[in-house]
Amino acid sequence: MVPPYLVRRLVLAPLVPVLMVLLVTSLPLWVIAAAFASHWIPGRWRPLRLLWLLLVALVVESLTLVALFGLWIASGLGRRVRRERWQRAHYALMCWYASRLVHSVERRFNLRIVADLDEARVAEGATDRRPPMLVLARHAGPGDSFLLVDGLLELGYRPQVVLKGSLQWAPVVDVAFHRVPSFFVFPDRRTGTGTGAIATLAGRLDAGDALVIFPEGRNFTPGRRLRSITKLEELDEHVAAEDARELRHVLIPRTGGTLAALEAAPHADVVFVAHTGLEDLSGIVDLWRGLPMDGEVEVKAWRVPAEDIPSTRIARAAWLAWWWRRIDAWLVDRHGQEAVPDVVAAAVAEDEADDVASGP
Repeated sequence: MVPPYLVRRLVLAPLVPVLMVLLVTSLPLWVIAAAFASHWIPGRWRPLRLLWLLLVALVVESLTLVALFGLWIASGLGRRVRRERWQRAHYALMCWYASRLVHSVERRFNLRIVADLDEARVAEGATDRRPPMLVLARHAGPGDSFLLVDGLLELGYRPQVVLKGSLQWAPVVDVAFHRVPSFFVFPDRRTGTGTGAIATLAGRLDAGDALVIFPEGRNFTPGRRLRSITKLEELDEHVAAEDARELRHVLIPRTGGTLAALEAAPHADVVFVAHTGLEDLSGIVDLWRGLPMDGEVEVKAWRVPAEDIPSTRIARAAWLAWWWRRIDAWLVDRHGQEAVPDVVAAAVAEDEADDVASGP
């Protein structure tokens, strides 16, 4: 449950700079404690790395909140915040915020991001060098949505996102994304709310805008893959179950939001995004064990011009399924066909079910 608006603005947001001041003033004690713990905890200085990340996050979050407050005052206490000038200012601030956090993670956790964007660039001779985009991305591992938004901001695009309502616990995300075109979805809202929000945002896309959609609807894990296949079999959707079984590293895409966006924004190009390097960090324990990461996140993107996108709903659904198989094939090239065999997925699903049954 997300706190009410006034609680988030008057309690949660001011709490961040207070925590930053408390951490900074007591930092020598925390450094000594983290260094002592690092001697006993396996891994290369994990506690110190996490302490540094916490410090950077609190400082960047605090500075961004102060800047957001200043923009709110300068825009007439928010009355003019939707005007182009103030939208540009907010996106510039969001770019600074995201880049500082991502660069800190890269340095302190020895993580390298390698992006192949050659097939995602606008074709030579195109009249519009920055057409609106629908970005359809794989969802796997912690922070991949944050990395994607950071990448779009660095490229000069204005990302628009449909987010989980629980993300309003994060003050900067809460404040910033309520001021730019985005939408927070809650599980207790009526069915179709998210799809309707996607259609509304897509219909307003202009040059330089990018609407981010994760067609899988949730992070990929071996257990979720297996449970989705089982559920499709129980619903007697055997063809769909077989399609899901053939996908080794992605979940079968949900078509509702994507088709709604394509229908609302026929003028937008589509960019498909695949990535690998984070999927083994699906939980807090995995993330802790994986630090420092000592690896790289590989990203691949493909662009499909608006004029090459099928025009009918049935053809678009088949087209989306074909692209998702292509993304899976790209991942198979890197991990192998049997990197997530069904027997392993079944064991993971059984463990997750036992955790749920045992309760907190």
